[in-house]
Amino acid sequence: MSHTLAIIKPDAVGAGKAGAILAHLEHAGFKVRALRLTTMDAKQAGAFYAVHEGRPFYAELVEFMTSGPVMPMVLEADGAVAKLRDTIGATDPAEAADGTVRKLFAESKGRNAIHASDSDENAAIEIGFFFSAHERLRL
Repeated sequence: MSHTLAIIKPDAVGAGKAGAILAHLEHAGFKVRALRLTTMDAKQAGAFYAVHEGRPFYAELVEFMTSGPVMPMVLEADGAVAKLRDTIGATDPAEAADGTVRKLFAESKGRNAIHASDSDENAAIEIGFFFSAHERLRL
């Protein structure tokens, strides 16, 4: 089993879709190993998305991620990173496959409901950003 990070973003939390997204992820076979509801300030969001600093969408992304509560979570499954990325679908919900999180719950490419780690290495870094080792369930 491996782990990955998902974040239900402010658009989905604010629209009351977090529970449905979480249920969708569990139905897809993920086990939740850590979860919290929190808000990020600009410094935290800027640090989390530092890899995108300098890109045209960076400031807008930081502003969006600080616009309301987010729900970061550690998910466990075989091949968790790839499985989650398949489960959530393309960044643009118009291009996402039917039945994926973004096709079902996202508003637009910019308000796309969920973040998912893009590699095992980044998953480990991103998990550590939100959760200490003792906060993650080991079963």
